[in-house]
Order: sequence, then C-alpha cells, then structure tokens
Amino acid sequence: MGASSSTANPSPEAHEQREQETLASATLALPLLRAAFTRTSSADADTLPDALAPPRGASFLRPPGSPPPPPHFHDLLAGLGPAVASIFSAGGTASLEGDAGWVPFLRGFNRCCARVSASRSLALLLRVYAAACAAAGAPCGVQFQPSDEGGDEEGKVVGELAPEEIAAFLWMCWVMAWSGSAPRDSGDGGDKSEPVAVLLPDVTHLVLSALVSAGAVADDDGIWGWEISGGGKGVKVQEFTSWMLSTASGIGNCLSRYVQGRFRSLVADPTEQESSVSTVDMAFDTSDVFLLTRGRAWAISLSLRNKLSEKFLSASVIGMDTEDLLYRSSVHGKGLSRFWSGVEGYKGPMLILLSAFSKGGVENVDSDRRWVIGALTEEGFESKDTFYGSSGFLCAAHPIFRMLPPSGKEKNFVYSHLHPQIRVYEANPKPVGLAFGGTVGNERIFLDEDFSKVVVRHHAVDKTYQHGSLIPNQGYLPVEASVLEVEVWGLGGEATRRQQDVYKKRENIFSEQRRKVDLKTFGNWEDSPEKMMMDMMADPNRVRREDR
Repeated sequence: MGASSSTANPSPEAHEQREQETLASATLALPLLRAAFTRTSSADADTLPDALAPPRGASFLRPPGSPPPPPHFHDLLAGLGPAVASIFSAGGTASLEGDAGWVPFLRGFNRCCARVSASRSLALLLRVYAAACAAAGAPCGVQFQPSDEGGDEEGKVVGELAPEEIAAFLWMCWVMAWSGSAPRDSGDGGDKSEPVAVLLPDVTHLVLSALVSAGAVADDDGIWGWEISGGGKGVKVQEFTSWMLSTASGIGNCLSRYVQGRFRSLVADPTEQESSVSTVDMAFDTSDVFLLTRGRAWAISLSLRNKLSEKFLSASVIGMDTEDLLYRSSVHGKGLSRFWSGVEGYKGPMLILLSAFSKGGVENVDSDRRWVIGALTEEGFESKDTFYGSSGFLCAAHPIFRMLPPSGKEKNFVYSHLHPQIRVYEANPKPVGLAFGGTVGNERIFLDEDFSKVVVRHHAVDKTYQHGSLIPNQGYLPVEASVLEVEVWGLGGEATRRQQDVYKKRENIFSEQRRKVDLKTFGNWEDSPEKMMMDMMADPNRVRREDR
C-alpha cells in the first residue's frame, strides 16, 4: 500500500520535472536537450552564454544602397548569447549546473521555445534586445514597468524606439535566423582565420512600414528619399508591437528558432556540420541583382504563416535558386507571350514582382522614384477571360512594405487572358493581359499584353484582397505607370519544375506533329477534290458518270 501510494503521489519536484519534460519534448527531442544540458553544465565545455552566442568569425557588412549598421552592432551581437541565457535564469534559479539544474534548464528552454501567445514572444524578444544593448553600452528605448501581479513576466514592456534602433533590432532578428544556416564557428582556423563577410539585408522598407503604421512618417511624397540615418520621430513600443503582429508576425518565432538551432549546432558532429554547410556560401560579396532581394524575401517570409515562409526565409539567408526564376523581362523579353512561355505548365505557387515608375516625365526615374509591387499566387496560371484562383496575396515591396492577404469576400485572385488562337468576332472583347483583384475592366492591378504599362487602382474597386495602398501617395484615381522589369519566381520546388519540363516536352512533340504534313494524302491527283473542281469549271455542262 505504501509503494502504491508513493507511486500515485509523486513528489512536487518529480511532478514538475515530468511537466517540463513533456512541454519541452513538444518542441525539441529530449535526448538532444539532455546532450545540450550536459555540454553546457560540464566544467570543461562551453557555458550556456557561449552555446547561445551567434557563430563566431562573421563580419556583417552594410547592404548596398542603405546606411551601415550602427557602430555598436557587433558589440550588440556579442552580448546576444548572455542576453538569451539570462532568459533561462529569469525564473530565479541561481545555477544551471549539475543534475539539480536539469529542471531549471528545461524551465528556461520552455520559457524561450514553448508555444505562447505572439505578444508574449515579442515581449521576450524585446527583452533580449534590451539586455544585449545594455551589455554593448548601446542606446535602447525599451523599458520595463514592474507588474502588479508578479510572476515571471517581469513587468510590461514600454518605451520608444528610434528608426536606428528599429533597424538594429530587425538586423539582430535576421542574424538569429541566419545562425540556423551557419556553422557554430564560421571560421574554424583559430585566431588566424579570416572573418567571413556576411551581407546584411536591406530593412529600410520594413522600418518605413513600421513608422508609417504608427503615424511617425506620413504616407505621402515624403517617403521618397527617406533614410534610416535621417533620424526623425520614434515609435512607441506598443505601436511597434502592434505593427509586428499585423505585418511581420514571423518575428515572434525568431527566439525559439534561434535557441533550437544553437542547441542542434552544439550537439552536432563537427564533421557532419561541416559537410552540411559546405554547400552553403555564407559570404555574400555581391549585391542583389533581382527584384526579389534578400531583404524583400525576408519581409515576405515574416508576413506569411504557411510553408512558403520557410522558402522565403531560406532565400533571405542564402539567396534564391536561379533555377526557380521562371521569367525575367530583361532576359526573356517583354510581353505576355514571352511571359506565358516561361510559366505555362507550372502548377505551383509563384511570386510575380514588377517595378515601375509613374508617368510624369523622365525626372521620376532620375530621382529614383521607382516602386515595386507584387502578387503571390497559390497555383499556376490559366488562359481565361474570367478571374480564377483559390488564394493569393498582394504586396508592396518598395519603398515601403505591405502585405495584403485575402479578404474572404470574393475570389477574383488572378486574371490571365491571351489572344485566342482562332479569333472570332466579339462585340465586347475581354482585355488581354495580366490582372489581380477587382473585376474585369476594373482590375486592382492590370498589366497590359506588351508589359509596357501597368494600372494600379484604389482598393475600393477590389473585394478580393484587403484594403491598403500599394504605391506611395496613392489616391482614388487609377495610377498608370511604365513598367521597368517583371520577374516570376516558382516556389513549388524541384518536383514542380520537373512536372513543367515534362509538360513542355509533351507540348513540343505535339507542335512538331502538327507541323508535319503527310504528302501521301496529296499524291493521287486523279482522286483529289481539287481536280474535280477544276474539271467542273472547265466544262460545267459535261455529263459525268458517278463512280460507285
């Protein structure tokens, strides 16, 4: 009876350990966590702050055309490991060493990685940023108000963030995502190894989106030429958190993914780790040459909540695979027919990006008033004179970032209409071109068949996608612009590319068969209908006997 009672009523310590292990195993395998705990708790191994630090030996450089990171940025990254480790010990545990530290270690891991509300994840991430700034001696507008209820929340996050601080925070989050693809030590040659140059993505469009959302910057002509280094009015932490929840909700997963990635790297076999990253070029010494830059890919990944988010996140770290580029107007030629030859048969999600400038003279190009918008489709294109599609997104990519998901009211996602091969008279011909949202003849985005002109209308004409302006200072009247470049990226992976190759080969075979003429059918002149017609025209009154 005594043994049965002891088994039925475990001690509070055993009960808590079981709860913490169950919660942690839902995120990461317990054997891996146990190995990471052993490595960080032994005296001759790395400490927890070292294990949670970003890969050493990396030098982060400024992205082309954007201001450099703040002078204290590398010091901020150096304090990232201790800042994350402080989250582990925030529950009041004095030490995480020895067997007695296993439960506190799990408690700290669950604090960082367990499934919680998005607002709490963002609050933890802001705490990490504030702690890293404090270690680096950098200015930080994030403050904490003590909570009346107590607990482990440690108060409410308040304060105000300047534009430079928002950029530093976003770059820190990107480095945390980059760490998942980097080796634990980017330079394995000791002190003599040269640092690996890593090019940071441009985050100006994200910073500007946060400022416009909070009202710190007006959505008018002042957007053109705006720079992070120009300073200006800051954003309250509550408003910045609201912007992240609505526009870049993926930022909330940065801390959890970072901790899991660091632990995996800690316990991984060094030889396997080197082979796994040997094919990844971590040095970005070339600028972004496509419309889908790494900064725009990262912004899209933060706004999506489906499997495509991982695709764009990988593109923001190592760049897009050029084999996924289905069409580029500067390479394949402008026009709907050239576009169709690249996307026909691709039955998978695609991203269409176009850059243009509003008509009004050459001065718009000279003043760099180009804007970039795009559409994300979940399925392939079809040649129809009506709208079709099941889901999709519209996005403004430059100079400001916005993602417009479906509204759920209508399903006019895509319109792609080519000239029919057999033309017939139509009293009201349907427009030939590419469109997204709106209705036929009143599309939200319409690209003509020559890919020379694009028309962007106000969101009032569209019930398919959510409201929001796609270009700066967009009014109620349609905006007609000249197209500079069009890109289409396939996001279905290698299997979808193979299916498209099979489709194109089959279509080529059918085309060759249609070109071939069977000369045997024209070889017997006496039996041909052409000879009969010629004889009738020569002597129509001649009596002929019908051959039976």
